Amino acid sequence: MTTFTRSRVAAAVVAAVGLAVAGCANGADTAPSRSVSAATAITLDESWVKAADSGMTAMFGTLHNSSDVELLLTEVSSPAAPRVELHEMADSGGTTVMRRKQGGITVPPHGSYTLEPGGDHVMLFELPAPIRAGGEVPFTFRFADAGDVEFTSQVRDFTGARESYDEGAHGG
Repeated sequence: MTTFTRSRVAAAVVAAVGLAVAGCANGADTAPSRSVSAATAITLDESWVKAADSGMTAMFGTLHNSSDVELLLTEVSSPAAPRVELHEMADSGGTTVMRRKQGGITVPPHGSYTLEPGGDHVMLFELPAPIRAGGEVPFTFRFADAGDVEFTSQVRDFTGARESYDEGAHGG
């Protein structure tokens, strides 16, 4: 072998070993991808909307996350109302009031999160038309870094959950 050929072979071996070591190091040091599609990971069970003639109403149900990562629900929209917000029940000077939930709702990995009367829920404001029992309301749930998911909820009559609304805390 000539000196030129030996140096080419040596360079090729060094390059191959370097690539193999780099590949092993990258594989060992790389964390699993946190990218997940909400459309494949999130389901909504037992969802329903409180019937209302005008004004505002609320949506309830249980979100289930089948992925290995927590998913943050940041926004909800619906063609049934021009303004839709995530809400919570909170103490305000000894009175329980509902207000806009800051920071969204986190659905844990392989877990669930319940939206319920007297707890966290989705509010629909400024209803342009009555929402009648027996009907359905479409929703789009937006998850940070996971995309949108569309759901349809049935409308039911419900006489409970007549909490006070803290107008100053809705932020919208």
